[in-house]
Order: sequence, then C-alpha cells, then structure tokens
Amino acid sequence: MLNIGGVTPFTTIDYPGELAAVIFCQGCPWRCPYCHNPHLLAADGQGAVPWAEVLEFLCHRRGLLDGVVFSGGEPTMQAGLPAAVLAVRELGFKAGLHTAGPFPQRLLELLPHLDWIGMDLKAPFEEYERITAIPGSGEEARASAELLRRSGVPHRFRTTLDPFLLEGGRIESMQRMVATWGEELSVQNMKQPDAGKSGSQARQVTVQRATQQSSMLGTSGKAPDGSGKGEQVKGFEMKESGQPASGAASAPIPWLFMLGFALVVGLIG
Repeated sequence: MLNIGGVTPFTTIDYPGELAAVIFCQGCPWRCPYCHNPHLLAADGQGAVPWAEVLEFLCHRRGLLDGVVFSGGEPTMQAGLPAAVLAVRELGFKAGLHTAGPFPQRLLELLPHLDWIGMDLKAPFEEYERITAIPGSGEEARASAELLRRSGVPHRFRTTLDPFLLEGGRIESMQRMVATWGEELSVQNMKQPDAGKSGSQARQVTVQRATQQSSMLGTSGKAPDGSGKGEQVKGFEMKESGQPASGAASAPIPWLFMLGFALVVGLIG
C-alpha cells in the first residue's frame, strides 16, 4: 500500500499534544537544499518496512499511542496514502500529516479523514522554484494552503529558516501573508549537522529495543536512512526527530524517561 522508508514508534513532538508514531513515506517531487531526510527523496527507494508489519505494530499499540503521523519525504506523493489513513483511523488512532502541498488534489481527498496537518511553506509562492528546483511548485503549494486554511482541520503553517528567506524581506512577507489568514507562521531553524556526521545522522538519537516484540519492525537491522545502525541487535530503532512539530511542547521529555517509557511499552506490547 505504501512505500515506507522508516518508522518512529514513539514521539512527543511530531503531533502537537499527542503521543504518536511517525510513518516516513518514501519519495518527494521537490529538491529543497536543506531537506532533513534526503534519503527519502527517491520515489523508487526500497521501503525499509512493509506496510503489513506497520499495521501489526500499530495493533499492539492501541491504547498506548494517540495518533499516527504520515511524514516523509512527501506522503501525498503516494497514491496509497488515503487508504492507509483510513486503515489507521479504523484502528482507533488519530491521523496526522506532514506535507509541503505539492499535490493539492490528493490533499483535498485526504482532508475529511485527517485530524491534524503541519504544512511547510518554503518561500513566497512566486519564488518557490528557487527552493524546490521545480517549476510550478509555488502554485501547487498556494492551492494546498488555500484548501487547508478553509478546511476546518486543525493545522499549523511553518517554515524552515533557510538563509534565502532572510534576504529581501522574504520571511517578513511570509509572516504577513499567514497573518492575513488569521494565523501565525511557525519558524524552525535549520538543523546544523554535527562534525563528522551527515545531516540525517546528526538529527537522530536512537534507542535500540531488543525485545522480541520490537523485532517485528526493521528486521534488517538498518536505520531508515540506510546507515546500518543497530545491526548488532535485531530490533527496531526508536528515533526522536530533530525538528519539532509546530505547537509541540517547548522541550522534549527527558531521555531517561523516554527510555523507560519505551521499555515499558515493549514489555506491555
């Protein structure tokens, strides 16, 4: 149903106010230079986790998680996303979406079935191509933003503070535009990679889970970025994503608590 590049089994920052899992969908039509997940750009990338195993995992997490977020990559690029959202809701989870809006027609189809959406605005719409490298991307994003803000679905518009936006009053123009919609633009700083690490590696903090239950996911032992982390333990890696969802708590739960929670969830599951 979906080509999945990886899964975060527990997060406090990707769905505001909810405990959630994140499904990272493979593929994105745009090529933003600051992309946080460049390993997910290729649409033909081999999925790290089969959809059936994701559903099995979620069945064991009913009552423990509040929601499931579809992220990427760009999840609306996949034709199977609407059916996947419905499947998640049938399990009793709220459904969240992270999108940049390149496929407004698919977003329109999804809106009645989503509980929260975080939409990334890349630049003033007339200058989108300078960020995405794709002609016409600004009009696609404009159409998606219009659909979203009129939908009644809880959402947040956000942007990554690329240096390009600091020139020529661009970020101020975007803030004024969103303000005319009666909303506020959430600004996220670019994540700087640690010395000696790739951007994706530097943004990931992993906690290996060695229980038999957790081994149902990621049985290849590879991290979603293909780095091969965790090959010594047959299990799924739990990751805290580096960019919080807009409106999330200002500080993540301390890591000792997170580790304890992950172990308890593993035992319960």
